[in-house]
Amino acid sequence: MDNKNNSMPGWEDFFSGNKKDSNGGGNRPRSFLFYVFIAMIITLMLNTFVFPALKQARIEPASYSAFQKAITDKTVSKVEFNQNTIVYDVKEDGKTKTYSTTRVNNEFNEAQIMQELNAQGVEYNETIPVESNFFLNFILSWIVPLLLFMALGNWLSKRMGSAMSGMGGGFGLGGLGRSNAREYEKKDDSIRFKDVAGEDEAKELLTEMVDYLNHPDKYSRIGAKIPKGALLVGPPGTGKTMLAKAVAGEAGVPFFTISGSDFVEMFVGVGASRVRDLFSKAKKNAPSIIFIDEIDAVAHKRDSRGGAGREDEQTLNQILVEMDGFDNESGVIVIAATNRIDMLDKALLRPGRFDRHVEVTLPERKDRLEILKVHFKNKPAVESIDLESLAKKTAGSSGADLANIANEAAITAAREGHKEITNKDLTEAFERVAIGPERKSKVMNDEEKKLTAYHEAGHAVVGHVLPDSDPVHKITIIPRGHTGGVTWFLPPEDRSYKNIYELKDVMARAMGGRIAEKIVFGEDRVTTGASSDLKHIAELSKDMILREGLGTKTRNQVFPADESSYYALTSGKPYSEKTAELIDQEMRAFTDEAAKRAEAVLLANREILDRVANALLEKETLEEEDIKDIFEGSKLPKEAKLY
Repeated sequence: MDNKNNSMPGWEDFFSGNKKDSNGGGNRPRSFLFYVFIAMIITLMLNTFVFPALKQARIEPASYSAFQKAITDKTVSKVEFNQNTIVYDVKEDGKTKTYSTTRVNNEFNEAQIMQELNAQGVEYNETIPVESNFFLNFILSWIVPLLLFMALGNWLSKRMGSAMSGMGGGFGLGGLGRSNAREYEKKDDSIRFKDVAGEDEAKELLTEMVDYLNHPDKYSRIGAKIPKGALLVGPPGTGKTMLAKAVAGEAGVPFFTISGSDFVEMFVGVGASRVRDLFSKAKKNAPSIIFIDEIDAVAHKRDSRGGAGREDEQTLNQILVEMDGFDNESGVIVIAATNRIDMLDKALLRPGRFDRHVEVTLPERKDRLEILKVHFKNKPAVESIDLESLAKKTAGSSGADLANIANEAAITAAREGHKEITNKDLTEAFERVAIGPERKSKVMNDEEKKLTAYHEAGHAVVGHVLPDSDPVHKITIIPRGHTGGVTWFLPPEDRSYKNIYELKDVMARAMGGRIAEKIVFGEDRVTTGASSDLKHIAELSKDMILREGLGTKTRNQVFPADESSYYALTSGKPYSEKTAELIDQEMRAFTDEAAKRAEAVLLANREILDRVANALLEKETLEEEDIKDIFEGSKLPKEAKLY
C-alpha cells in the first residue's frame, strides 16, 4: 500500500499554492485557511508593533522639572493628566511639540500647577480611568481586521483563479480575452457610398458584397460564392475606413470595427481569444460585417525567428481558422485595411480568405475636387471660392489631407473674423498644411534675406529653363515651418509615371539653390540652407537605382528591400558589396550631373537670376503671373541639354 495516498493533508498542502489539481490541471489556488492564517499573523503584528509605535511616535519623554519650567515660561498650551503620566503640548519656534512625564502624587503641588494653568488660560483635563470593555476591544482590535484581511485574500484568490481560466477561455481579469470591437448599427445618418467622394472603382468592387448581404438568395440560386473577405489596400488617409463603413451603411447590417493593435497583448493566447469572441459576436448578429483596421499589426509574415507559441502568430492562426470556418450561409463578411500589403502573411491572401483586393489610391484632380466639395458643403464660403485651383495644387494629397486643409481654412477665417471662407483663407490653409505656419517671429537681416532670395531664385530659374520640369507656381522668402523660403512647382496635370529626363530635371532644379549661392557669394560661402535639397536628391537617385531600375550601369535591375527575406536576416541588403559600390558611384554621378546642369543654366541666365532675386527682395512673394515677365528671354544652354 502506498502510504502517501492515505496520509492526512499536511502543512505542505496547507501552504502550497503550486500543487496540481486532482485532474492534473494547472496550479491550484491556495487554501482559504491559508489566507486566514496570514490574516492572523498580519493582525498580530499590527496590534503588537505598528499601532502602539504610531501612537507613541509623536510623544517625546521629559522630566517633571522640565514640565514645571515650561509652565513657568508660559510655553504650555495644553495638559492632560492621566493616571500615571502627564502629557502636555509646548509651543517652540512656532511649532507644537508633545511631551510626556511621570505624574507625581502630590495634591498640593498639582493644585498649584492647575491654579497657574487657570491663570494662563491653558486648557487642561484629567482622564478618569475607565475599566475597558474586553469584548469590544477584542472585536475592534482582532475580529474586524481579521475579517477584512480574510475578505481581501478570498477576493484575490478568486480573481487569480478566474484569470487562470480566462487565459484559456478568454474571460479572466475583467474580460481580458473579450474583444473590444465597437458596433455601429443601422442609422438614418449612416455613411453611404454617395458620402465617399472619388474611388469609383473601389466602390464598384464593394457593391457586389453589399448586394449579397441584401439579396443572398440571388447568388445562392445560381451557385455563386461571394468573397469571404475584402482587403482594402492603400496609403494612409485615402478613405479605407470610410469605405468599410459605407458598405455597412448600404447593407444596413451590424458593423463591428476593431484595430489590429487591439489584438496585441503581452499574455499568450489573449489575442486569439479576442478573435474568437469577435467572430462569435458577428455570427450571432449575422448578416454582419467585421472590419479590422491596420491588420498588418497582427497578420505580418511568419518566419523562423519566432516559435509557434508567439502571441502574434497565435492571433494570426486564429484569424485564419475563423475565416476558414465561414460557410456561404453565415452571412458574415470580413473587411480589412492595410497600407503594407507586402507585410501580410501569404496564407491570409489566398482565395477563400481575403478573396478580393481593393486598391484605394490617392485621389486624382477630379476626385480631389469632389472631396473638397464634400468637406466645404457645410462651411460658409464666398461664391468665388476657387476649389478647382486648390485641387490642382494638392497633387499627391490624400482625402485626410484635403479634410485637414478645409478645416484649417475654416479656422483661419474664424481667426481673421471672416463670416465666410475666402480664397485668401484657402491659400493660407494650404500653405500652412503643406509647409507649416508662417514664422512671423523670424526676422532675417539683410544678408540672410539676400542669400535666401538668390537661393530660391536659383531653384526657380533652373526649374523654369529645363524642358521637362514642372512650371514655377510661386516663390517666397517668407519663413514657413522649418524653411527660410519656398519655391513651388506644380504639374499641369496628374501623372502616374515619370521618365528619366523628368527625374533628372527635378534633381537639377533641387541643386539650383546651392549652385546660385556658389555663383553669387563664392564656393566657400555656401550655407547649410541646401541640406534638405541634397537629401531630396540622394533619396530620389537611390529610389531610381534600387526600386525603379533607372540607373545608368544598373539599368533594368531592381533591388527590393523585403524585411522578411533571407537578406534581411543576414546582410540587410539583397546585393553584394561590389554592387553596393556601383550603386554609390551611380548616386554620385546623378548628383554631379545635376550640379553641372544647374550651374550651366544659371551662368547662361545670370541676368534673370538677379532679376528674380531683386523682385523677391522687394515683394517677398512672387505669384505665377508675376514671374512670366521676369523670365522673359531665358535660354537653355547646350551643356544642360539631355537630348
